[in-house]
Amino acid sequence: MKLARVLVIAGSDSGGGAGIQADIKTITMLGGHAMTAVTAVTAQNSTGVSAVHAIPTEIVLEQIEAVVEDFGVDAVKVGMIGSALTARLVAEKLGELDVPIVVDPVMVATSGAVLADDKTVEALGRLLDVATLATPNLPELKRLTGKEDPVEAALALVSKHGCPVLLKGGHDEGEAVADALIETDNMTSWQGSRIETEHNHGTGCTLASAIACFLGSGAGLNEAIDRAREFVRMALLEAPGIGSGHGPMGHQRVRLDVAMGHEAGPRLNQLTITGRDYDKMVAFYTRLGLRQIVDSPDNQYARFETSGGATFSIQCDEDALSEENFAVYFECDDLDRRCEKLARGGLPFEHAPRNQPWGWREARLRDPHGNTVFLYKAGEMRRFPPWRMTEGEGDDAA
Repeated sequence: MKLARVLVIAGSDSGGGAGIQADIKTITMLGGHAMTAVTAVTAQNSTGVSAVHAIPTEIVLEQIEAVVEDFGVDAVKVGMIGSALTARLVAEKLGELDVPIVVDPVMVATSGAVLADDKTVEALGRLLDVATLATPNLPELKRLTGKEDPVEAALALVSKHGCPVLLKGGHDEGEAVADALIETDNMTSWQGSRIETEHNHGTGCTLASAIACFLGSGAGLNEAIDRAREFVRMALLEAPGIGSGHGPMGHQRVRLDVAMGHEAGPRLNQLTITGRDYDKMVAFYTRLGLRQIVDSPDNQYARFETSGGATFSIQCDEDALSEENFAVYFECDDLDRRCEKLARGGLPFEHAPRNQPWGWREARLRDPHGNTVFLYKAGEMRRFPPWRMTEGEGDDAA
């Protein structure tokens, strides 16, 4: 899998919900490497922006030069640009790079604070001239073009600057949300239900940096947008609910829901086992510490969420057979303490935690259906044991 090296040129958000902070979280969770050129430092939280300090243009350019000459760049995301001069000279610099460039023309924060003056807005056109994609929200689109109709405004940008425009519907009203990619001779749309939450600070930054990350790993534009939208939706659903205003999203909880990079392999994030007694099986796995998220006794089905985001399900049938060779493993950082607590609560173990020759420490018990359940702690030994196969090893076996 190709590692996407993504250069983010944007402002800092002291509250961690948007800007550089949201970009870094997004790119990291998607398996890329984030590099930054900070254009401005803001003092802000979930209720608003109280101060903005633009970074001198020469320092912004020095940051870009430093990472380009050493690490290289696979994609660029541009957010809050800081000043008109910075916009013009950064556009010149980016014109030298043959990589995808996603421009999110940040002008107004979620709280309503103005983040770009008229001269800077005018200079943004230079960045759009070199962009692969522009992702303005509806107020930004209106300010860039002066047009009320969003589609007309998007087409005007496409015509003037030659870059596709992702028309985002988040500022529209209603239960449905529609986004549309407007190109010179084509339009592609995405539909979705609105996620009702006030904790949506940084959605635009997150979407743009996710698109850049996927483009940098080799995805096409439509695929990159599709996957990025899914990441944003999951981050909204996982918002931690902190802050008294528009709080941050839950980037850190989107682990196994969106593939890391382009052409990533299959993800193991769901396992279903059988059982006979629904109530006993639900009680057993709830007692282990799994969080039940689906309860369907009519269908004899339950789903649980584990720490880390993987899901685990039970499907019960009175005639189900027990498979002696089936085992399920749950890793616990607090293995000994958890097992001691469960044993004191009356849960029978076949053996308490013990060290194994393969480097794991594990305890064994059985669920009410007879499935073998291991609670274990492996740490780095799960994925990186000393005997891990090296890349290419075994290729000649066929």
